[in-house]
Amino acid sequence: MTARLFLHIVSLETRKLMAYRVGFWLQAVGAAVAQLLVAYYLWQAVFDSAGSATIGGYSRQEMILYYVLVILLGRIVRGQERESTLARDVYEGSLSRYLVYPADYLAFKYAEHLGNLAPQAIQLLVLGCAVFPFLELPAAVGIGLASVAMCAAAVLAANLLNFLLSYPVEGVAFWAENVWSLNVMVRLASSLLGGQVLPLALFPDWAQSALAWSPFPWLFDFPVNVLLGRVPPHEWALGMAACLLWSAVLNALGRAVWRRGSLVYSGVGM
Repeated sequence: MTARLFLHIVSLETRKLMAYRVGFWLQAVGAAVAQLLVAYYLWQAVFDSAGSATIGGYSRQEMILYYVLVILLGRIVRGQERESTLARDVYEGSLSRYLVYPADYLAFKYAEHLGNLAPQAIQLLVLGCAVFPFLELPAAVGIGLASVAMCAAAVLAANLLNFLLSYPVEGVAFWAENVWSLNVMVRLASSLLGGQVLPLALFPDWAQSALAWSPFPWLFDFPVNVLLGRVPPHEWALGMAACLLWSAVLNALGRAVWRRGSLVYSGVGM
């Protein structure tokens, strides 16, 4: 796929997503406000009942800030829910038309995925500007230009990893009648083990050590802690290397599933 075609697909997806602006903003604001309110009152109650100044190394203000950031940055890591996935293309037979396109299927889908990120980035900026004036930033939080730059790189790498994480699972559709349950399991696992539900610092030490060898910590917990200034530069470099290594592994696995699955694909229509 040429760079020009790739960017054209990205542009088309962005314009398509922004076609219905009212629904786009209502959905974004409604979901973000609901998540933020639940996180705020939940952790206020947890700290009040615990009677402790810190939990898992996070103060009350740091914990609330963590959840604000994981909700906002998570929108970039996850991206917009795509209408067309590999599983749906297989089931509906629409994969046939992609097979005759002069472009790699995975690259085509990733271009569509990136096309959804520009509106998500706009939402992130708008919601962030609306929320942060009401937050009390703890003195221990070291948000600066360096942490913002490192966080931006970590979020983009996490977005790629999240995209590739579903690729081998979607490929099971070549042999199975339904992969919806597998997708739900992967999403739940990435949310819980990636730090979107709970900061990984609250996990037992043995669990944190085990998770360090998995792709999950680099999805949400890592970018948020990078922005908070809790990750020194050398650990950030190691985390980025681990994230990109897992992306390469999942890309190879997904392409292996694609090669085997495309041999048994029998969809019709264009």
